Amino acid sequence: MNRRHMLYGGVAAGAALAGAGAAWWKFEPGQAINSAPVATAAQAFWNLSFDTPAGAPLPMSGFRGKLLLVNFWATWCPPCVEELPLLDFFYQENKDKNLQVVGLAVDQPSTVRAWLQTRPLNFPVGMAGLEGTELSKSLGNRSGSLPFTAVFNPAGLLLHRKIGKVTPEDLVQWTQLT
Repeated sequence: MNRRHMLYGGVAAGAALAGAGAAWWKFEPGQAINSAPVATAAQAFWNLSFDTPAGAPLPMSGFRGKLLLVNFWATWCPPCVEELPLLDFFYQENKDKNLQVVGLAVDQPSTVRAWLQTRPLNFPVGMAGLEGTELSKSLGNRSGSLPFTAVFNPAGLLLHRKIGKVTPEDLVQWTQLT
C-alpha cells in the first residue's frame, strides 16, 4: 500500500510541476525588461514616428517626459476593442497629470479610420501596421499577441509590459510606477 501511495504521489508531483511549467511558459511576458535586446528596442522606440489616421506624423519623441502607456491593438481583436473605452476614460481622467496614452494600430489604415469614425478615441493613435507586431515583439511580446501594452517612465525607460486586456487595477498600479 505504501508503494502505491508513493507512486501516486510521484505522479501527482510530476503533473503539478508540468502544470506550473506550462503556466509559466504561457504567461511569462518574454525577455526581462532590462535585458540588452529589450533595453535597446526601448531606446530605439523614441526615434520612431507613425502616421495618425489623418496622415499627420506622430513622433514618439514628443511623449518623452511623461508616463507613457503604449497600447498595441487591432480592430479585429475583441479584447483590444473591449479595453479601448477603459483606456480612453483613463486618459481623459489623467491627461493633466503628466500621463499619456498612445494607441498603435496593428491593422490596415483604412479599417482603422473607418472604425474610429464610429468609435472615436481622445488619445493619439498611430498606424503601426504589420510592423507593429515586430515592434511589440522587440519590446518583449514574444508571441506577438494583442492587446499588448508597454509602459515607459518619463525618462523613457520601459517599466512594465502586459499581454492581454488591461484592467482598472493595472492602470492604478502603473500610475504609481514613476
